[in-house]
Amino acid sequence: MRLELRSVTAGYDSAAPAVRDASLALDPGEAVGLLGPSGCGKSTLARVAALLHRPEAGTVLFDGTPVTGWRHRAPRALRTAVGVVFQQPRLSADPRLTLADLIAEPLRATGRRDGIPDRLGDLVPLVGLTPDLLPRRPHEVSDGQLQRACLARALVLGPRLLICDEMTAMLDASTTAALVGAVESYRATSGATLLAVGHDPVLLHRWCDRVVPWTGVTAPAR
Repeated sequence: MRLELRSVTAGYDSAAPAVRDASLALDPGEAVGLLGPSGCGKSTLARVAALLHRPEAGTVLFDGTPVTGWRHRAPRALRTAVGVVFQQPRLSADPRLTLADLIAEPLRATGRRDGIPDRLGDLVPLVGLTPDLLPRRPHEVSDGQLQRACLARALVLGPRLLICDEMTAMLDASTTAALVGAVESYRATSGATLLAVGHDPVLLHRWCDRVVPWTGVTAPAR
């Protein structure tokens, strides 16, 4: 999937947008790192790309087609083509769900209940979870185990674009390596495009085909 952001301005205060006139393009199958310090607006840009935040100005295109709706107003086919992993798994996971239900949540939401056993069987080993963890709830597992489940949830519908927003910022080196490895294994078989947002230049340069420095105002288009 090709992703283009053209002259995007976005934020939560129109008087002081977090992102102003930003342009960025990712080719199909490309892994691009968006590198910048905390608080510079890169997560806002990632949320726009993930169809979770409507920009005040500018255009987002997928495979050359402009996006006209965000969140639940985006076409289902487009929403399910994008997977997102956030920085803090405990803020993005329903504490009432078991890990198995958390991973399967998008399948149930799209009426694909029959595919749950097969997808769990594929994704649980891919992300490094063990079957004994699946009946547990978020408070019964570590941050790393919960983030593995959140990654599996992001992959469960087979997205063509994966957005990892500081996915490993709170994790140790071994868990970081395991999650990056899982993402790359998925991309190797699916050809998915990757936008990895982070502040660690070593990680992003090792992980991505290209790294875009981000200052919070504009990013260069490719």
